[in-house]
Amino acid sequence: VVAGGGVRHSGAEDALRTFAERTGLPVAITQAGKGVLPYDHPCDVGGVGHTGTETAAALARAADLVIGVGTRHTDFTTASGTLFPEAARFLNLNVTGFDAHKQAALPLVADAREGLTALTEALGDHRRDAGRWAASKRRWQERVDAAYAVPDEDARPTQTQVLGALDTLVDASDILVNAAGSLPGDLHKLWRPRSADQYHVEYGYSCMGYEIPAAIGVLLAAPGRPVWALVGDGTYLMNPTEIVTAVQERLPLRLVVLQNHGYASIGGLSEAVGAERYGTDYRYRDADGGFTGPPLPVDLGANAASLGMRVLRPRTIRDLREALGEARAATVPTCVYVETETPDTVSGPPPAPAWWDVPVAEIATRKAAVEAREEYDRHVTARRRHL
Repeated sequence: VVAGGGVRHSGAEDALRTFAERTGLPVAITQAGKGVLPYDHPCDVGGVGHTGTETAAALARAADLVIGVGTRHTDFTTASGTLFPEAARFLNLNVTGFDAHKQAALPLVADAREGLTALTEALGDHRRDAGRWAASKRRWQERVDAAYAVPDEDARPTQTQVLGALDTLVDASDILVNAAGSLPGDLHKLWRPRSADQYHVEYGYSCMGYEIPAAIGVLLAAPGRPVWALVGDGTYLMNPTEIVTAVQERLPLRLVVLQNHGYASIGGLSEAVGAERYGTDYRYRDADGGFTGPPLPVDLGANAASLGMRVLRPRTIRDLREALGEARAATVPTCVYVETETPDTVSGPPPAPAWWDVPVAEIATRKAAVEAREEYDRHVTARRRHL
């Protein structure tokens, strides 16, 4: 089963849980659907697709039937058409006929909750052994623990260690808001949602700058609940101005800004396509016109303070835990501004378990681009388009 945002929009979480428990089928989750099953439910196998878990990817590659519930089968979910086997058949339960017909599926055009209830009744006693993937899921959780692990409390944190520190602090009342950069991939892989509505990631179009105004909206819609806007430095640059609205309305926005002095996500994509991270670090130009000069004196914490936020500046993981706790208890808009180590200097999150189609220059002559194109062509041959 691939469960998407339609499960949430339909209020079908209980119907999905019943369907999964009655049938014993594994449930993989899209970005929009994350949280519709508890992360520790035996049938939940985590995120699916390019930013998903290895457990879900392995099950998808061996699937004979894929039941999509409230999902659009986007490029990330299908790993650009390389995740599901050619012989796989699809049954799509979707309220929109266009999406129900994707993947050459048998369409079931219906509300997710009503459709799941009817499917559960129709399947009767049909059941699979839900324990078949338990060992794989356990190994994946061990990898999550390793990504969150902190060997040295006095070191500067990595991005995944920031998520790990937050993971130990929150409960079911907290809500996370994110949209763009490398954080959505890390969250889809690693985050353990405590409630069905904890995970709010706008990932339809990776909308940089969405987080702060969206968090204000969530605060107004869910007063009394701790709301966290998680942003990278690149995303922050796109839309910090709504901080003034949070200050004006005395909303206890909790803003976590991860400063790695560059566009880390775009830099990673640039490297993957052979463009060698050109222009993705915050640096002055060098004598040859490149971007390898000294770092720019960027201080986004000072910017947040100038807009009226209270700003905490943890230097170490130990400081970070204290700052996050202080921010969670705050009654005024509070920013936790933390400089992070980058994956090129320390180990980062587990790598992507499935491909994503980012085209590579076909006639470039630089060695990195030529090698990237060869890798791209290899993946393209594995694409299977279920019309």
